[in-house]
Amino acid sequence: MSLHQLAVDSASDHRPLIITLFSVFVLATLGITVWAGRQTKDATDFYAGGRSFSGFQNGLAISGDYMSAASFLGIAGAIALAGYDGFLYSIGFLVAWLVALLLVAEPLRNTGRYTMGDVLAFRMRQRPVRTAAGVSTIVVSIFYLLAQMAGAGVLVSLLLGITSEAGKILIVVLVGVVMILYVSIGGMKGTTWVQMVKAVMLIAGALLMTFLVLLKFDFNVSDLLGKAAENTKLGHAFLEPGLKYGVTGTTKLDFISLGLALVLGTAGLPHILIRFYTVPTAKAARNSVNWAIGIIGAFYLMTIALGFGAAALLNKTDITTSNKAGNTAAPLLAEELGGPVLLAVISAVAFATILAVVAGLTLASSSSFAHDLYANVIRKGEATQEEEVRAARWATVGIGAVAVVLGVFSRDLNVAGLVALAFAVAASANLPTILYSLFWKRFTTQGALWSIYGGLISSVVLVLFSPVVSGKESSMFKHADFDWFPLENPGLISIPLGFLLGWVGSLLSKEKPDPDKYAELEVRSLTGYGAH
Repeated sequence: MSLHQLAVDSASDHRPLIITLFSVFVLATLGITVWAGRQTKDATDFYAGGRSFSGFQNGLAISGDYMSAASFLGIAGAIALAGYDGFLYSIGFLVAWLVALLLVAEPLRNTGRYTMGDVLAFRMRQRPVRTAAGVSTIVVSIFYLLAQMAGAGVLVSLLLGITSEAGKILIVVLVGVVMILYVSIGGMKGTTWVQMVKAVMLIAGALLMTFLVLLKFDFNVSDLLGKAAENTKLGHAFLEPGLKYGVTGTTKLDFISLGLALVLGTAGLPHILIRFYTVPTAKAARNSVNWAIGIIGAFYLMTIALGFGAAALLNKTDITTSNKAGNTAAPLLAEELGGPVLLAVISAVAFATILAVVAGLTLASSSSFAHDLYANVIRKGEATQEEEVRAARWATVGIGAVAVVLGVFSRDLNVAGLVALAFAVAASANLPTILYSLFWKRFTTQGALWSIYGGLISSVVLVLFSPVVSGKESSMFKHADFDWFPLENPGLISIPLGFLLGWVGSLLSKEKPDPDKYAELEVRSLTGYGAH
């Protein structure tokens, strides 16, 4: 009998425990959300949590927002199946934080109010750039939501022994309903507290599993790696570059594309950017990123132990039988290390991870819709705070529905790979525009529009015609074949294109940038003077 089948059987034997743990977490976090919702009185509370969180609290919440199902489930699976090449996800996600810290965290907190659109609109024409920022935010968030939905479907199906496609689809729908409740009731305050609770749970769960893995090998990392290489029957090739990204010239280019997307994407992710607005000062924003780097760094070190531990202690066939993309490697490892009780606990933690991250993503996209598109474009700045918050709540329902529908189609894809696509879109559309706005005085509205729409359209089109969507057994539509773009990640093409279009668009623009506005933005971004 396979380990996957044993996991399903023991999960079914302990189903009351599993359902109890899941129910306790969901009810507890919904309770936090309702409590926070009662304290949400205006738009600042809904969008930015009243700017009442300390640097440490926000650092913990950023960690909770960033350490997604992709980190916990996807990276462990990628390492278990691809060895060293899977480990590159851990490094990429971690290094990306340095870009966020050094380039955007403090200036963004100083110049914006609620969304990325606030920064762009400071010195550009309001309506076109807010429209572009809103569209980009929603598209990036939906790409990221796909990964979380895929992770939720895989995880709960394993635990509850659900094998029917209808059952898996129902799980994705239920996750969507819960995330809509989190955001529409609790706003940023509720979401932040849920993320803080989840971050503590995830670190504790990963720490426990890492300790148990290392205990199996007497805390000798060399023995762990040696056993992983031996168990996979790949020998030293498992521990060296090239297993996934070194087979052909195309896969080597895919590796460069993936690295670019991971390292540059974080600084353009909307749900991470809005977290900088929840602290009272720029110093607290910088402090929160320092805390986040420490917490996230420790976590990604542990994902290495989890991934190689899964490779050393599990059978590759069991992992791929359970989920072709390897997303269940971490829960199966928990089953191997601590039996059904640890399987239930770790799976509940992973489910908590998914719910917290989807809440953050939905909040980012609904905030951008309400603040940028509804209040400033449709209502031309004349909407009341109550109307704006109401629009955000309705947007939450709409975005949640779209995420559910797309999540149903993406449930068999590797969640780390899906997140890398979101990073590529963010780095192509958002990052060039943010950096040019903050640091280039000749940047114009036309440059911003060319950069956002050019980066967004190129990255999304290349993804649609890539092997991620069609042409391979692991594709979203495996029986179709329209993958004329050979790379799985578009970052190598779309990120430079986003920067190039922003530069060319500004040079060709007839609009003359206002030097006084740029000088004011520069002073505010560097000093925090006049920040909200």
